[in-house]
Amino acid sequence: MTTRRRVSGRVRVAAPRGALPPDESFTLFTPRGEERWVHGWHPRFPVDGADDTEPGTIFETVHDGETTTWVVLACEPDRHISYARVTPGRRAGTVSVDIGDDGTAAVTYDLTALTGEAARDLDAFATAYPGYLRSWEEAIAAHLS
Repeated sequence: MTTRRRVSGRVRVAAPRGALPPDESFTLFTPRGEERWVHGWHPRFPVDGADDTEPGTIFETVHDGETTTWVVLACEPDRHISYARVTPGRRAGTVSVDIGDDGTAAVTYDLTALTGEAARDLDAFATAYPGYLRSWEEAIAAHLS
């Protein structure tokens, strides 16, 4: 049986001097921007010099031995970016990030598991999602300090 989970939450983006403005917060959620604060995040772009926020841009990541292909679906600079993502045989769906006027990020994952085993993993991800976003806040704060 497969499972679809939609989870959403807010990430406070703050440096020692206070909340970041929207344009600075936004850059932290682009493929290359996440590389600055996400341990093990190394996006690979099949097209050299690709603009990592241009709709249609494709990149891959590897995490725990799984390769995920990402496609930038939409981008409104400094405010919104959304991605389609597929991990073959595991899960597929979308991720969107919306930056508020206060620099916080609303992050939404809408994922479907493609196998029963992946469904159990997706259920665990959904349950742990609030803690997952707290770990993002901590990693961003450490990067900015």
